[in-house]
Amino acid sequence: MQNTGFWWVIVAVTLYGLLHSIMASLQFKSWLSARVGKWMRLYRLVYNGLGSLTLLPIILLVAVLPDSPLYIIPPPWNLVTLTLQALAGLGILAGMLQTGIWSFVGLEQLNDPDHDEYEQLAARGLYRWMRHPLYSFGMLLIWLAPVMSANILAFNLAATLYLIIGAYFEERKLLRIHGDFYRDYQQRTAMFIPGLKLHL
Repeated sequence: MQNTGFWWVIVAVTLYGLLHSIMASLQFKSWLSARVGKWMRLYRLVYNGLGSLTLLPIILLVAVLPDSPLYIIPPPWNLVTLTLQALAGLGILAGMLQTGIWSFVGLEQLNDPDHDEYEQLAARGLYRWMRHPLYSFGMLLIWLAPVMSANILAFNLAATLYLIIGAYFEERKLLRIHGDFYRDYQQRTAMFIPGLKLHL
C-alpha cells in the first residue's frame, strides 16, 4: 500500500517469525543444550523474554511509520469488539493456566531442571475443543480491534500467517514426541475453531 509502512511491517513480522520458529525447533534446542548443559533450564524463560522484547520494535514500527486509516468502529459498537477482545484475553489466560502457566513462562524449569514442557499433553478444558486455543484467541484479539489502519492490517495478516505456520510446525514436533497419542488427538479435536476439523 502506497505511503504507508505496510510492507515494512510485513517484513518485520516475517523476520520475527523466522527467528522465533528457529529458536523453538527441536534441532536448535538440541544444539543449544549440548553447549550450555544445565543452563538450558533458563531456555523457556529467555525465549519468552526475547519474544516480548523483539516484539516491541515491531509495535513501534506500526505506530510511527506512515499509515492510513481503513475503518473505525464507532460507539456503541466498539464496546462489542472491546468486550470480545477482553474475552479473548481471558481465553488466552485460561489456556495458559490449563497447560501450566509457570511452565509456559519458564519459571517451573528453574526449580525442576528435568521438567519437560512437552511431557504431558493438555487435552482438557479448552484443549478438548481445539488444539491451539492460545493461537485462536490470539487471532481473535488482534482482528477484533475497533480501529484498523494499513499498518495494523499488515501486522494482523503477517501475525495470523505466522501463527498458522507455527501451529503446523508445532504439530510436527508434538507428533514426533507423542506419536499415535497426538495423532488420535488430532483426529478428534479441531485445530483452531471448535467443530472445524482442519489438518495442515
